[in-house]
Amino acid sequence: MEEVKVISIFVENKPGKLEKITKVLADAGINILGFSITSVKDFGVIKFFVDDPQKGYELFREKGYAVALNSAIGIEMKDQPGGLHEVVSFISSRGVNIENALVYVAESREKAYFIFEVDDFEDAVKKLKDESMSFLRNVT
Repeated sequence: MEEVKVISIFVENKPGKLEKITKVLADAGINILGFSITSVKDFGVIKFFVDDPQKGYELFREKGYAVALNSAIGIEMKDQPGGLHEVVSFISSRGVNIENALVYVAESREKAYFIFEVDDFEDAVKKLKDESMSFLRNVT
């Protein structure tokens, strides 16, 4: 199982913020494969799964954004009804708590991945190791 990286950016919840952030990635030629937005009143966290997370992280740091590069796990799931339920049931059965998550649909909907962050990455890897599951490898 290989760790994948997710970029997290803490921003004010204002019109135009997402446009400015996505422009940084677009101008650098970094492809967004998946993202999520969580907001609480005036602030939010935008999480990106991209094809070059280290480069994206460094660009956001250089531009003064409050940014983090987080370890995550990606598990392949069926892109059909019940696919997500099957994967989260597996994760739950192993006693792993999902902190944050997003979905990445790859290869023209032939594969999908549930990408999630956990509190203790190494512990989660040990608990989730299973030959019957396919895990996402870095996409760079």
